[in-house]
Amino acid sequence: MKKMIYQVYTGKASRLYDWCTDSVEAYAKRIGADYIQLNVPVLKIKPDPFVTNRSKESYEKYGGFLPIYEKENAFKYFDRYDQIAIIDADIYIKDTAPDIFKELKPETDFAGVYEREMPVTPQYGSKIRNYSRMQYGKFEKHFDFNHPYGAPFMNMGMMVMNNSFSKYLGGLSPKEWLMQPVFKDFIDGLGAWKWSTDQTLLNCFIRSKNIKVQHLGYEWNGLYTAIPDDKIKNCHFVHFFLKDKLPSAGENVEELKGKLNL
Repeated sequence: MKKMIYQVYTGKASRLYDWCTDSVEAYAKRIGADYIQLNVPVLKIKPDPFVTNRSKESYEKYGGFLPIYEKENAFKYFDRYDQIAIIDADIYIKDTAPDIFKELKPETDFAGVYEREMPVTPQYGSKIRNYSRMQYGKFEKHFDFNHPYGAPFMNMGMMVMNNSFSKYLGGLSPKEWLMQPVFKDFIDGLGAWKWSTDQTLLNCFIRSKNIKVQHLGYEWNGLYTAIPDDKIKNCHFVHFFLKDKLPSAGENVEELKGKLNL
């Protein structure tokens, strides 16, 4: 099985991102996966300036496009890999982490971690209950909201796929796939999707198709501060997803290492 880990690291340099991406590259080498890091945007997905609800700052500061959709460029590599993982630049992988690709069942197309199934704090659980209603309420027939923490959406900071997922891309290039009319409202950030990322688009897509989805344990995408410290210690992948709300905006890597006992 030929496998690859894909990351996007664009914009300003960050000690946190350097530390995290270095850990992912080392992990890829250890488990025998190729590693690709995108530093210069290539898809350059642009919202329609005449209808978008997104703030001008969210795309004009990047040259008029949305870097949040650059991760999907990984889809173009399905012609040469059996398995692909896309991992955000703010995820740290521990030295002891097992091979995530071995977690995939042969019949799985797409795998990730449902936020509502994580051992999150009650405060964060309340947030995702409201968030899921705002983001996915329009697609209620595809989502089960009968849970204290709302709809079953995956945190797309970490996603892993078998090559079988590629058949749902319809032979389109990553840019062609994203620019389909069915995704236009997501790209333009209409309504509650003003601040949405590829996470909302992907969750709606996999729910609306007959895609075989596999839920992985929270250990593969431990949301730092959303999950209690005693649970974070069990995680293979630690996701610093609220970087700007961390002390020193997460740039004090030594402090984070101490809290994780690294």
